[in-house]
Amino acid sequence: MIIGKVVGNVWATKKDPKLEGRKLLVVKTSAAGSPETIVAVDTIGAGVGEDVLIAKGSVARNAIGDPGSPVDAVIVGIIDSLEVNKNLLK
Repeated sequence: MIIGKVVGNVWATKKDPKLEGRKLLVVKTSAAGSPETIVAVDTIGAGVGEDVLIAKGSVARNAIGDPGSPVDAVIVGIIDSLEVNKNLLK
C-alpha cells in the first residue's frame, strides 16, 4: 500500500462505462521517495485534505470487485494517525 493525501476531485462526464458511478479523487503520493500525483477511485468516502491508504494494480481492481475494470489505484483507508521515526528514513 501507498500513503497519500487527497488534494482534489476529478469529474469526467465521458468515461469508460465501468467507471460510471465511481468517485475519482486526485491524490499526491511520495512512493519510493519520488512525488507523484495520481487519480484514485474512492471506495470509502475520503475527502480533500485527508491522508489515505492506496492500493495499486491488480489489487486495486480486486478491491472494487471488478478485475476487468480500467482502475490502477483505489483508496482503501483513511489514516487517523501515523507515527514515523524520521531517523530511520535517512
